[in-house]
Amino acid sequence: MTDVLSEADDASLVERVRKLLDKAENTDNVHEAEAFSGKAAALIARHRIDPSRLTERPGPGDDLEVRQVVVGRGAYVRGRLALLGSVADHHDVRMVFQSTPGGTVAVLAGRTSDLDLVEVVYGSLHSQVAAQMAGLRRGTGAATQRERRSFLFGFADRIGEILNESRQRAEALAHEAPDRGTAMALVVRERREQVDEFAAESWGRVRSASRPAGVAADGYGRGSDAANRADVGRRRLDGRDAIGPGGR
Repeated sequence: MTDVLSEADDASLVERVRKLLDKAENTDNVHEAEAFSGKAAALIARHRIDPSRLTERPGPGDDLEVRQVVVGRGAYVRGRLALLGSVADHHDVRMVFQSTPGGTVAVLAGRTSDLDLVEVVYGSLHSQVAAQMAGLRRGTGAATQRERRSFLFGFADRIGEILNESRQRAEALAHEAPDRGTAMALVVRERREQVDEFAAESWGRVRSASRPAGVAADGYGRGSDAANRADVGRRRLDGRDAIGPGGR
């Protein structure tokens, strides 16, 4: 059974990824969990670069659209945005954010199928890192907050590297196909340019955000190590876009 997507398969990609991640979550065998998670990662990577899919005309599931994800408020908002940004970048989804009375909102622009995957993977990874952050304790409340925040940034940055490594491996395999490498590169570039143009038109003028405050090296390193052990994702609550108001 191949993981290369047909047109029909592409429409149900998110559901296929969900099922694989559910299997990874529900097995007590660590090797099976890694295998299911790894297959989900490979499926996502191939979805991004499969030449036959890229050359198809955009269908109902591949429209360009803008979507909002509420990331809440509090000390960990910028870390959440960093994690969401790492996942979005890997799927050729562009992101800006804005402050609202209800909290910070990330505004994503990209293709519908890619936006669906970004939400699934981000929600899964955020659940994993939040659970680990909750277990971190230091001598004072301020020190605990600083440690958790640093952990989250380390996790987010390393996830970005892991996703990029996965994508590079998938692209290398795709380029091995005769006469496809150059054509695929051109199509990928064109699709990315389309997303860039759509995002610029949709957002209008965007100003640069201030740099987030510095992080503690030890907490950052522990977060990075945790990302190396993370699953691609786990089951996400249907219909839940908001992450919550800061807290842990």
